[in-house]
Amino acid sequence: MRRYLFFVNQPYSYSILRPLQEEIWRRGDEAAWFIAGCSTAPLRPDERRLGSVKEVMEYNADATFVPGDWVPYFFPGIKVEVFHGMARNKRGHSSEDESDHYRIRGWFDLYCTHAVKDTEKFRELAAQYQHFGVSHTGWPKLDPLLSQPEEGKRNRSENELPVVFYASTFSRSVTSAPDLVAKIGELSRNGRWKFIVTLHPKMDPVVVDQYRKLSGENLRFVESDEDLLPLLPEADVMLCDTSSIMFEFMFLDRPVVTFRTKMPGPYLIDVHEVESVESALEEAVQYPDTLMKETRALCDQLHSFRDGRSSGRVLDAVEDFLINKRSELKRKPMNLLRKLKVRRRLRKELARMAPESSG
Repeated sequence: MRRYLFFVNQPYSYSILRPLQEEIWRRGDEAAWFIAGCSTAPLRPDERRLGSVKEVMEYNADATFVPGDWVPYFFPGIKVEVFHGMARNKRGHSSEDESDHYRIRGWFDLYCTHAVKDTEKFRELAAQYQHFGVSHTGWPKLDPLLSQPEEGKRNRSENELPVVFYASTFSRSVTSAPDLVAKIGELSRNGRWKFIVTLHPKMDPVVVDQYRKLSGENLRFVESDEDLLPLLPEADVMLCDTSSIMFEFMFLDRPVVTFRTKMPGPYLIDVHEVESVESALEEAVQYPDTLMKETRALCDQLHSFRDGRSSGRVLDAVEDFLINKRSELKRKPMNLLRKLKVRRRLRKELARMAPESSG
């Protein structure tokens, strides 16, 4: 029996890791969660939480799965990067290869990649560094989405309002939330649209509160720690900025409108003026042939698999690594300064959670 650990530092990690947990349980193995720096409220009664580093050490996992960019290096077992999003240049680097997605920090033993391009890039890096492995598995988070019985245009009655899923990232340089709050409020009241709205967990609390107050008959506000994946199929179109959730939505074969995105392309309708948002939504909800063709082509680039079985491939890759690959690699660099910073960060994150734990 294998033991696996999930290291969670952001609320979005829950929906990434739960498909893995389901496959672990299906195989008769064990899974546990260690939460550092975000709420434990999303944990279900049937999910095991390890509340201290001591418990983690005693649990002695064979592998720790990480959707983020850091993990306590001293935790037992191999460290497996499964990523919090797909490979796209969100920060406007001169090329995709320079994005943070490909930054090697020295924490991980195995990278589980999503598509041909990012697999090739990570394998080049693996040959250069020689202290980690790479396996082309797909992304566990998409398993439930790709298992949907239907993709494409949502069936709705003639009198049913189209539903817009609005999501925004938090970085001031790319977020649309402050600019669009009044417009989204207006559109939700004009009787032509319904909205589902969610914001990044790091969003300015003042902005979050402005959107919460828009809640009404035609606008549902969803907290950032809720599982968004089951809600995506409820929408006809997405309104976004530079949040990677727009790529997840595209796998439903549905259109995306963006506001001043840093990742423009023919696979979305991007507008730069607030007053252009509604006309862009009206165009998108018609599912233009050219737009949808480009959307499908992008999805093929981002994720190689459509079978909803990436979690199984991840676990198979871990098993192969543990049995056949680990002994072939060099030792990781010492990284003493980074390790000191990780210990400090872990203490800080756990201290921040102390009131929740004591309550």
